[in-house]
Amino acid sequence: MAPTLPPTLPPPEPEAGARPRVSARGRLRTYFLTGIIVSGPLAITIYLTWWFISLIDGWVKPLVPASYLPDHYLPFSIPGLGLLIAFVAVTLLGFLTANLVGRSVVEFGEVLLARTPVISGLYKGLRQIFETLFSANGTSFRTVGLVEFPVKGTWSVVFLSAPAAPDVQNALAPGGDHVGVFLPCAPNPTTGFFFYLPRADIVEIAMSVDDAAKLVMSAGVIQPDDPGAKVQAMAASLRAAHGAPAAGPAPHREEV
Repeated sequence: MAPTLPPTLPPPEPEAGARPRVSARGRLRTYFLTGIIVSGPLAITIYLTWWFISLIDGWVKPLVPASYLPDHYLPFSIPGLGLLIAFVAVTLLGFLTANLVGRSVVEFGEVLLARTPVISGLYKGLRQIFETLFSANGTSFRTVGLVEFPVKGTWSVVFLSAPAAPDVQNALAPGGDHVGVFLPCAPNPTTGFFFYLPRADIVEIAMSVDDAAKLVMSAGVIQPDDPGAKVQAMAASLRAAHGAPAAGPAPHREEV
């Protein structure tokens, strides 16, 4: 008669709350991705800043005599000097324009430009755009809304522009309230559609224009959430790489 083998015991179950150990390859991957998240935006920001400074320097420095530039006497070039000169010049121009003499000079220049056939239209259009975008009391693109587009039941993010002009308002619906909206396209929000809608058809939302632009550029991947959640997620990834238990919510303490 064959001997009876003892029953095999099942493998022990992992304790509740215990995390599986992460291999060295997994830790290396986590560290690399964390470094990309930290260094990527920083590197791109530094590159774009340096490119902008070099661009302004290339425009402004040739207009200044070499004898007035410190680069002429130093063995190296000073970055940002052209940007500083441009900032001082633009600020001084605004100061002079705010005075009576400067305003008269600007008005005289505008009269000369208005009499030029081709340049007059270009200058007036650009000035209206700049006054609308950089005016302290402007209202364009300061409110985010939702509209049903392209079909009923689907909602798209839009930026509210200025109300319709009286001629447009009377042509659409006399006595109505129509607002110009700009619907950006993903992932490039600089292109899109502009149309007028009744204000009642627009659902205004409490979202900044920057958050809405990020939402459109990322096609909904980047949501306007709490910035602290990203730091907590990064810390959770590092704790998982070390095999440490994740920090749970703080226990609720009852007050006596």
